[in-house]
Amino acid sequence: MLIPILAVTALAVAPHCDLERPSGAPGCTREAVDALPMTRMQAVGTHNSYKQPIAPPEMARLALTARAIAPTLDYSHPPLDAQLDAGARQLELDLLHDPEGGRYADPLGRKLAKVTGAALPPWDPTPMARPGLKVMHVQDIDYRSSCALFIDCLKIIAAWSAAHPDHLPVLILINLKEDSFSFPGATRALLFDAAGMDAVDAEIRSVFGEDRLITPDQVQGRFPTLREAVLAGAWPTLGAARGKVLFALDAPPDQVARYRGARAVLEGRVMFVNIEETSPAAGYITLNDPVGEGARIRADVAAGFLVRTRADADTVQARTGDTAMRDAALASGAQYVSTDYMTPDGRWTAYRVNLPGGVIGRVVE
Repeated sequence: MLIPILAVTALAVAPHCDLERPSGAPGCTREAVDALPMTRMQAVGTHNSYKQPIAPPEMARLALTARAIAPTLDYSHPPLDAQLDAGARQLELDLLHDPEGGRYADPLGRKLAKVTGAALPPWDPTPMARPGLKVMHVQDIDYRSSCALFIDCLKIIAAWSAAHPDHLPVLILINLKEDSFSFPGATRALLFDAAGMDAVDAEIRSVFGEDRLITPDQVQGRFPTLREAVLAGAWPTLGAARGKVLFALDAPPDQVARYRGARAVLEGRVMFVNIEETSPAAGYITLNDPVGEGARIRADVAAGFLVRTRADADTVQARTGDTAMRDAALASGAQYVSTDYMTPDGRWTAYRVNLPGGVIGRVVE
């Protein structure tokens, strides 16, 4: 299905206008907003959106054995639909390949904490026993998720989307976890081979029909490459993109190469890929340092690429209250700005990331 491309409208949209809920006032009409290409929007989303807290006894043990790492894992998020209700328009899911099921059903960190006699909060291993892609941050250590199965996460997002058909396009970032650990008893993560890559697409398509997706093939249309289409402004308008989701594989080059396989671009694939701007498959790019890469972000947005950046990382900004990275991210023009703190963590500072005026989406000039 080809997505219609509209010429850029002469109607101006005010910087304060909420693109998801236009007020109808001058500079904020639905007609003007919906005629904008989706690359003109900016919205806030979340990093590791599924993540639940590490149980206190496990965190205490982790703090003793990995003092530098433990603080970076000390955050969590509400359920996915609650984040979407709060205005998140970008989510991130980390996947582990588990075609037979049960590989991650008995986390080492939980077993070690039990040895100490510590009381652990409940954790249901049942979903982990089923075959299919699993959602978690770090096997054995940071394994608690609001939706343990990828298919269940997708169903939550799809149900919310169907109930809110006018929402701005939601970007869902996918990370493929292949890291393993050398300590005794650690669970080795499986490589995402060709079958694993196909499984990601298959699970997405089992929940989202073509009419609810924005895919590389749709954007590329009749252009020779996705890059040429993007540089020509072929992204859908906001009106055409409402109620839809798009997926991006935020992965290193070797994983991106495995996902593309022998394809010239991304023929038939569901996900856009994080790749250099010169690639024929270029359309989306992750640039997570808005301070050091601000000029590159602005240039990429101006060229027509879709960019995700981060406002904070590793709990540092929430602990210190430093807003420099957040301010640079919002000023960069990146369409999606990711955070762990759409609401403050009451243990530390009032640090949070929201668009000015509490809008869900604003226009990028």
